[in-house]
Amino acid sequence: MSMPFSMPIISALIIAILLWWFSTGLILLAARAQARGAMLGVFTLIALVGFAGVYASAGSADIAGAYLGFLGALGVWAWHEASFALGLVTGPRKEPCSADLQGWRRFKAGFMALRDHEGALLISAVIIGVLGWGADNQTALWTFLVLWCMRVSAKLSVFLGAPHGVSALVPDRLHYLTTYFRTDRLSLIPVIGVGAGIAALLVLMDQGIGLNGPAGDVAIALIGTLLALAILEHLFLVLPVSEAVLWTWAFVALDRVPQGTPPHLKGRPAPRPPANKKGAAAPL
Repeated sequence: MSMPFSMPIISALIIAILLWWFSTGLILLAARAQARGAMLGVFTLIALVGFAGVYASAGSADIAGAYLGFLGALGVWAWHEASFALGLVTGPRKEPCSADLQGWRRFKAGFMALRDHEGALLISAVIIGVLGWGADNQTALWTFLVLWCMRVSAKLSVFLGAPHGVSALVPDRLHYLTTYFRTDRLSLIPVIGVGAGIAALLVLMDQGIGLNGPAGDVAIALIGTLLALAILEHLFLVLPVSEAVLWTWAFVALDRVPQGTPPHLKGRPAPRPPANKKGAAAPL
């Protein structure tokens, strides 16, 4: 499918980037809230509206339908991000990784720390698939699957080895999760994730997602932009660049400006877990 850089395409690219940037900042702010139940209620309402948008978009094969499916999937995804960041939907294991855990035992412990979160994601993916079953407009499903697959890749990357996997974006209540990260090595997972992401982006642009004409181009632009941003996030895991600087405005609001922020922006650096002798984050 050809994708000329027309105004609808350019608009979709800009909108997707702004939504990714602004929504991430809002979740950073919400994650530090004390009233966790109230925050979860707000994002639950957003998710319910999102599911309604997913259902409504399935029968609309125009540009509006593409945007509706995209926004609906993002609304559902926001619930998962917020409920995880708030520490309410994570996993039954809520303690640091012991130094003696290796191999399969370490993987099992890491999975138990995320089990409920991953299970909720699976349920949402199934619901979105059912809501759009047999419809031409699969923008919502593709949006959610792209976000989920690239997030799984990022989780495996920091678990198996990513030099800069410990991020200032991790809320204080979840810092125990950073003890499962390996920062003393570079595994092949980030490289594979970037390569697979680029290949998927090329296939997406070539094959489309079932929609035709301008609507299909807009849907591909929206989803492809998210995929490109996910590839960028993978690069942040291996390059000595702090992605937290992109959300300085959120950290300024929290009075916790991350390291790497230009000196004219006031605040204090966000705390980072200390490194042990092997380079992995030490238990807190």
